[in-house]
Amino acid sequence: MPVPLPRPPALLKGLVTVVLAAAFAAQAVAALLPHVPLLLAATAVSLATEGALHRWQRGVLSLFAKSHADITVRHVLRDLLLVVGLLRLGEQERETVYVPLVAGLLAFYALHCAIQAVSVLVRRTRTLPVVTRNIDASALRLSPAPSVLLRRPGQRLLVFGLPATAGLLAAAAADEPRYAAAGIALSVALSLAGLGALLFRLLPSRRPAGEQEVLDWFDAWLASYRPTVGLYFSGGASSAYQVNMWLEPLARTDGRPVIVLRERFMVQKIAATDIPVVCLPKVSTLMRLEHSTLQVLIHPSNSGKTSQVLRIPTIKHTFVNHGESDKLSSCNPYAKAYDQVWVAGSAARERYALAEVGVEDKDVVETGRPQLDAVRPAAARPSEPGGEAAGGRVTTVLYAPTWEGWDGNPGNTSVIAAGENLVRALLADPGVRLLYKPHPLTGSVDPRAGAADLRIRELIRAANRERTGARVPDDAELARCTRELDRLTTAVFRAGADTVERMLVQSAPEPGRAEAVRRATAAWEEAYWASLPEGEHQVVTDARPALYSCFNAADLLISDVSSVISEFLASEKPYAVANTSGLPEEVFRTAFPTVAAATVLTPDAAGVPALLETVRHPAKDVLAEARAELKLRLLGPADPPSQQRFDAAVRALCAAAREHRARIAARLTAERPTADLPGQRTETTGDGAGLPVTPTAPR
Repeated sequence: MPVPLPRPPALLKGLVTVVLAAAFAAQAVAALLPHVPLLLAATAVSLATEGALHRWQRGVLSLFAKSHADITVRHVLRDLLLVVGLLRLGEQERETVYVPLVAGLLAFYALHCAIQAVSVLVRRTRTLPVVTRNIDASALRLSPAPSVLLRRPGQRLLVFGLPATAGLLAAAAADEPRYAAAGIALSVALSLAGLGALLFRLLPSRRPAGEQEVLDWFDAWLASYRPTVGLYFSGGASSAYQVNMWLEPLARTDGRPVIVLRERFMVQKIAATDIPVVCLPKVSTLMRLEHSTLQVLIHPSNSGKTSQVLRIPTIKHTFVNHGESDKLSSCNPYAKAYDQVWVAGSAARERYALAEVGVEDKDVVETGRPQLDAVRPAAARPSEPGGEAAGGRVTTVLYAPTWEGWDGNPGNTSVIAAGENLVRALLADPGVRLLYKPHPLTGSVDPRAGAADLRIRELIRAANRERTGARVPDDAELARCTRELDRLTTAVFRAGADTVERMLVQSAPEPGRAEAVRRATAAWEEAYWASLPEGEHQVVTDARPALYSCFNAADLLISDVSSVISEFLASEKPYAVANTSGLPEEVFRTAFPTVAAATVLTPDAAGVPALLETVRHPAKDVLAEARAELKLRLLGPADPPSQQRFDAAVRALCAAAREHRARIAARLTAERPTADLPGQRTETTGDGAGLPVTPTAPR
């Protein structure tokens, strides 16, 4: 087996490291000889390499730092070698001339350390215990962040130290110490100015509010806004889609919604919404929700930090998941930790019962999937250029495989074993337009999935190069819609803005923004699909168009056993599932009920031509009735609408939370007079009753 070649990034990192090490070695040799041309050239190469590292290869910088060869060490070594070279060039009695220069360099590095220490203090004053979005936090004395140059030691040392290094180089070339003195003086002056700018931000009037002041403000906001239902989420950057899919249903509830996050970076990952967003990184801050009017928290995913919020006894918790499928993750035993589990239809209820994971049937509530209101049924799908259904010019096929998962099961994703075969079979049909939308986590666990994904994309690009579809001559409408949607949904931050500055920019939204975003999104999607070249295949990886928009554009879905097929059933259009599990088809259908109304494809994709025939000729579609029946089992009835059932579940669980608070308060009052309970204070619950706050206890 041939040895695989290193990836280009690894080669580049190695090359940069070798060049930098060679430059330092050459500089040392030139300083000791001494050899002025070599000293100048080696120093110039070293500085240029440093600039390239900070601009394009920041990963290499972290490797150097782990080896205790960070930017400060490298910069000191570079200047030290220049000083050695100058001393070697001059006569022995001239060494005293350079003593003030060495002292100036030492002063510059001392100032560099002082700036770094003060920048840490400034950063701490700007690290608030609560991060918000869509909330007016002007009372916290928010301000723009300091310059990035003052916050990043590597860049600062390169820029502020450049005059000193340049002066030393000029002194070596011209044998004139005054050049070095001038450069060092300029570096010291720049450092003093930077230090003064940071010290100015530590003045009481220039600092944001302190921790206790922020917490008092947050308590006051909770008392003023009086939230009733919240969406709780904790996770990595790539998992933001799990919470984003629930934003619209939450915004349409009757209560006063709030989004509760735990990671600061996640605040910017939440999609455009008018719902107030609060990030509470510390457990002690999170526990302040116990004294609020918040009654229900909705959980779209499980995480290690979920157990922390479950300790709050005054809040009812429900698990809604971020998608339902036949995989074991859809009936995780962790679900029994919640007060209720909200599912789409009866199939999920049966799934929990069969799994025997401790979730009682009385705690399962069927609410449907309210976000699927955006999925149009097959009969309501409008015609569009290049996308007509049966009998039109092309058949649009959406291939949306899931990712490989954590358990290594080969049946999780079709990308590795069947993806390329499926795509080749679809591309071989001139009447097919393929939309390829891989899962965001594809390749995150198994490198083979990532490699197969890249090969699939290349197949699609090659197929597009061979096609000669006529392009729409003017896409000005799409550009206009994009600008409008970006204006409404994208916050513009200054380069280097920190969380405090983002809080300042993302204050309370303008009235009516949510409705404007909905209209702009619909206009953008219409313009996007109309602008595509006729029959051109698409790789969809950006946030736009969304998955449900792809559903509406597609005539057929090919996917894996995942929540995608359950949600696509809302359209009742044909779908197929790739069987890469190794199970016979009948066993596969029995093991995964969501496959009951699907065409099952083998890894060799031999069934693709026949599948396309059933889409183009509805008379051959023998699974239409089965899809309608399965849709009812998976997603519940169409009447009442899912959003109404979701709202009813929210109201019922809020009422249960209020009743629970009332019972606890009555029990405490009966067992022990309130006057004898030190430290208790009365709060107002969501229904307006004055109740004593109970101490936090494990659930």
